[in-house]
Amino acid sequence: MRILVFNNEFPPLGGGTAIKNYNLFKVWETIPGLEVDLVTSSRTRNDYERESFSENITLHKVPVDNRNIHHAANVELLRYTCRAYAYAQRELDLESYDIAIAFHGVPAGAVAWRLSRKGGFPFIVILEGADIPGFETRYKSIYPLLKPLLRRIWTAAARVTAISKEHLALAHAFMPEMEIPMINNGVDAKAFHPPEQARDTADIHFTCVGRLIERKGQHFLIEAFSRLVPPEGKQLKLSLVGTGDAEPHLRELAKQFDVVDRVDFRGTVALEDMPAAYREADIFVLPSMSEGMSLGLLEAMASGLPVIVTDAGGTAELVKGNGSIIQWADIDGLQVAMQDMLADEAGRVEMARRSRTIAEQFSWEAVSRTYLDLCREIIESK
Repeated sequence: MRILVFNNEFPPLGGGTAIKNYNLFKVWETIPGLEVDLVTSSRTRNDYERESFSENITLHKVPVDNRNIHHAANVELLRYTCRAYAYAQRELDLESYDIAIAFHGVPAGAVAWRLSRKGGFPFIVILEGADIPGFETRYKSIYPLLKPLLRRIWTAAARVTAISKEHLALAHAFMPEMEIPMINNGVDAKAFHPPEQARDTADIHFTCVGRLIERKGQHFLIEAFSRLVPPEGKQLKLSLVGTGDAEPHLRELAKQFDVVDRVDFRGTVALEDMPAAYREADIFVLPSMSEGMSLGLLEAMASGLPVIVTDAGGTAELVKGNGSIIQWADIDGLQVAMQDMLADEAGRVEMARRSRTIAEQFSWEAVSRTYLDLCREIIESK
């Protein structure tokens, strides 16, 4: 089976979608008889790059002149759209592919849709979040312009998939007549695991992993953290892992709330170092406004952390006795949830155990093979 994949982000570029694509490929590289080409982005201004991910997977990178490793500007997305389409037409034998997969309805879905008509192959759109109208408020002015295009892409696709129940509900709000299967995200429970010995330190360490943007809610977290009263003999620490446009504002908030010496802006942490970063923590917090199904949350759970998250996409499937669910922008509620967890050490131990148990049900091995089974089903039906 030959698969053509389109994704404007792939490590080191991008966030959760890039990491998901990487983990799928780590399984697919072991599948006999499978050949995959990915058309993704290069940070360069003019250079087209070709890399071997494995013996059966090739990465084709088109230049987008990316300025922010974690976030693509609209002009960069437009460059990817035009250059990925032109490159695939010029350099790839489109008629040799059995199926295409697009991560996101736009821009990748638009490229797959147009090229599928030339190559004669079906394509799948994997919805990841912001490509669904209504998911992200900062795109509210763009969604009305995108809706006609998205409707045509979704309708032309052989399948459109969602990653959580709430994600699915949002997709159905846009196109209620469409059958949309749900395929959850996964986690590498071998790489992400609890420490072999419990941490024995004088601090209790909160961590939040995600881009530093308003939607992720770190500004609420810093204020709630500043109000906490530490248990006797303990000190409190907060680590923010990630970078983004909101970082200068968040650093100012840390000064304003007099916690600058206790808030650690970790910046970008390499993929191979992330398991150790989680094992340094005691409690994971993600006060996000919206999520598809957070890979950071799954990784934290696999690492054996109790969690505090907002009522965003995917939380209902993941938080069941292993933490607290609060409402977006509820700083008082966030403070109470964090303070209660500080006060209940035995409860944290039990929630940590439950987190690990739940996370073990979400493996990249199973997710990867589910996508391949879907591809085979579509190819056979064609």
